[in-house]
Amino acid sequence: MKLPLGIHVGERLSLEQTYWQAELADQNGFESVWVAEGRLARDGIVPAAVIASKTRNVKIGTGVVNNKSRNAALMAVTFKTLDELAPGRAILGIGAWWEPLATKVGQPLRKPVASMREYITVLQTFFRNEVVSFDGEFVQMQDVRFDSMYRENKPVDIPIYIGAVGPRMLELAGEISDGVHMDFLLPPSYLVGAKEAIDKGIAKRTDGKDSIDLTQIVACSVNDDDPQEAIDACKAFLTLYLAQQPHIAEHCGVERELVDRIQERAGWPATPEAIKKAMPLVPNSLVQNVTACGTTDEVFAKLMEYHEAGVRCPVVSTLGDKEQTLTRIAQAAKG
Repeated sequence: MKLPLGIHVGERLSLEQTYWQAELADQNGFESVWVAEGRLARDGIVPAAVIASKTRNVKIGTGVVNNKSRNAALMAVTFKTLDELAPGRAILGIGAWWEPLATKVGQPLRKPVASMREYITVLQTFFRNEVVSFDGEFVQMQDVRFDSMYRENKPVDIPIYIGAVGPRMLELAGEISDGVHMDFLLPPSYLVGAKEAIDKGIAKRTDGKDSIDLTQIVACSVNDDDPQEAIDACKAFLTLYLAQQPHIAEHCGVERELVDRIQERAGWPATPEAIKKAMPLVPNSLVQNVTACGTTDEVFAKLMEYHEAGVRCPVVSTLGDKEQTLTRIAQAAKG
């Protein structure tokens, strides 16, 4: 491919669509498939394991799991197991959980940067096949390690990517992780400040590494016959996010007044019908700033814009006509 690409699969897709997209990625030179896990809708590990068994070349990442719902030792052995299924292809994408869900399930978000540092430190010690003893504020371990009785315990090479958006988490990623996996709906211009924060963290590294990887999920919709229909698919997605997760607004340049008007029209929880009523408030220009939508040429040009801004591997999340979107992007990327 003339542009490295990944695919993001989440609960908006059926499992059948998920596996079809993963197999298409594997057969068409995509670099990675990232399995989302966020709402209480679908686990990320089970589909990742199935994808590992159905593919041969593509890397399988979580995009992302959280650092609160799984004990760090269990997370380590889970990814050790994924590495057995797909040697050298597993990537652990991990992020802080989000509110109000974290509080609703008894795991309120507190000191997310400090807790992420502890969690990743413990994971990395497990992956080196070392004994882990750690007495932190958020993570405690006492003399544990990989302990198979029936085969040799060995280090595993599992890259860790932090799902980061804010400057402090981005800086932590630069300091201790292998990469950053950035979220939807951030314009290419956001990468300027993001890279500054990452570089600030890289300057603190003690392992001699002078760079980390950068991937970003990009909502994409292609319709060569009706480009506005593709734009509307992304507009509905952006409207939903602004209505229900309005913190994204500050990152994608949306005025608070617009968010208030969207929330007033959409209500809570925002139903598909309510989102459709709120969509006319969102201009095409805003949608096209933070997503890749329209014709094949327009979408591929936007993906290239992200790449040129510093995203080494844009990760395609399909909206609208998903089959057309993915097949046309694959063809364009092959040149």
